[in-house]
Amino acid sequence: MRNVLLAVSMAALAMPVARATDPPEIKEGLWQIHTQTTDNPGAKKSEGTYSLCRDHAYDKSVQAKVKQMPGCTVANESFEAGKYSVQSHCVRAGTTIDSKSTTTSQGDTVLRSETHATYSPALFGVSESTMVTEQKYAGSCPAGVQPGDRINADGSVMHRGKK
Repeated sequence: MRNVLLAVSMAALAMPVARATDPPEIKEGLWQIHTQTTDNPGAKKSEGTYSLCRDHAYDKSVQAKVKQMPGCTVANESFEAGKYSVQSHCVRAGTTIDSKSTTTSQGDTVLRSETHATYSPALFGVSESTMVTEQKYAGSCPAGVQPGDRINADGSVMHRGKK
């Protein structure tokens, strides 16, 4: 379930840059990302912070992967007045997942996304989930960290970028 919600929210994380109706590209480098998730029923909350090294090519590749997820379609996508919105519909493991994500940008260094997803029937006991993601540009990526690499809160690095 987390992988599906993460993939859907990545659409907001990696804002598209190909068409004139899309938001402007964000700054390349290290981004600090804080997420807060609430799963229902039960209002189960979780949160975390990590850093991600990004460049435009990485953002475009993530966006392409999200749009090509098997069983998923983008129902609506728009950019207007500094807000990028996307609605998607997925069928995974017998569960229908409908989500809506809105990302607000403040220039090319601050993004705030809110994604709401419903699951029918419930997936792993979750019928709906809301994820709020706040992202801030933090500067250049550290030496040895490539676009796509993630730095966890404990300082460990997950190398997902090019080698």
